Amino acid sequence: MKVLIVHCHPEPASFNAVLTNTAIEKLEQDGHEVVVSDLYAEEFNPVEGPGRYTSRRHSSYFQALDEQRWHYESDALAGDVSREIARLEWAQTIIFQCPLWWHGVPAMLKGWFDRVFVYGGLYTGSQRFDRGFLKGRRALFCVTTGAPETTFAPLGRSGDIAALMWPLHCSLYYVGLSVLPPHLVYGVQGGGLSYQQDESFRAHLDMAKTYWAERLATLEQDTPIPMSGWEDWDEAGILKSDHPLRWRV
Repeated sequence: MKVLIVHCHPEPASFNAVLTNTAIEKLEQDGHEVVVSDLYAEEFNPVEGPGRYTSRRHSSYFQALDEQRWHYESDALAGDVSREIARLEWAQTIIFQCPLWWHGVPAMLKGWFDRVFVYGGLYTGSQRFDRGFLKGRRALFCVTTGAPETTFAPLGRSGDIAALMWPLHCSLYYVGLSVLPPHLVYGVQGGGLSYQQDESFRAHLDMAKTYWAERLATLEQDTPIPMSGWEDWDEAGILKSDHPLRWRV
């Protein structure tokens, strides 16, 4: 496989960094090609806005979708965005490595979605979901949380993890990606160099590395999360009454 890892954590010695390094080592050991987008190390600018464009289609009013499409079609996107799109086009599998902050991904990664999934290029009104530009590629999130697993149950105080992950999975599927079940590492308290000598932390880290490597060894056989497509919806965009996924509602 050709694997792109989009790594988003500001600390090079973090728990997340260890998981990314584990993935690189395991995937390359198994003969796969790996490219890493380290958003903090590469100083990716996550802020979409008029300052991202040296020329403008509409000088008096900023409309992100119009500017994205015009610059994509003119081959005039910012260098960091063009670089990330090229990496996505190269990859067969994309891994997003990040912590869960405030019940979502870090702002850096959210901005990556805002700027890299450009309108008119990676999606359009008709080129979405199972007709998306990135159809045929697969993606998954590897996410760490601070709270323990029990609190992310449907009635847990941290919120149902399936509900928290759904907007992220929907965004991946929106551009055509087949979404694999996430790899979740719960209860990561602290991390980095100051915790390296703590016995319980080291045990948790070693176990996380082992489980992640085991998951990666069978990644090619993983079954994507079931998603509905254009043929499954009625004219109002609602799942048809006879669709098998209706039982989940």
